[in-house]
Amino acid sequence: MKVLNLQCSRQHSFEGWFGSEDEFQSQLARALIECPLCADTQVRKMPTAPRLNLGAQDPRTPGSAAKPADVTAHAGADTASSGVGVPAQTEAHPQADVLKALRQLVARTEDVGNRFASEARRMHDGDIETRSIRGRASADEVRELLDDGIEVLPLAIPAALIETLQ
Repeated sequence: MKVLNLQCSRQHSFEGWFGSEDEFQSQLARALIECPLCADTQVRKMPTAPRLNLGAQDPRTPGSAAKPADVTAHAGADTASSGVGVPAQTEAHPQADVLKALRQLVARTEDVGNRFASEARRMHDGDIETRSIRGRASADEVRELLDDGIEVLPLAIPAALIETLQ
């Protein structure tokens, strides 16, 4: 198994696992490799250094055990009540932390699809019970919601985080 450090044309870094160099080149030529953050298929292989696992110590602090990243809660009533958090970014893998936060968001919200603007407005007006939702809205719909004091957060969530891979 070959583990390669990859980067898209937008400078997002990520890791790819391939059976061989030939398999990587074949998938690259057929545009089957895409950035998990932006779905860009213009990907290049980055230099890779070997890693030696010499124990469970954090290489940044001699003698200390490695610790998982802390989770920092979002401010705001809706996100705090739903328990959605954003992992504190680490120097080594900030994109991985963003992906983890997006996965948590997807897992803890209901997808209302194209009904997002109407559902958000109905919750704001008290017509239906408030819940954590996500969906699709046009730029004009988002502006109208914000102008009316309805708090929304436009996010680009990669399809790979929403769809099941199996």
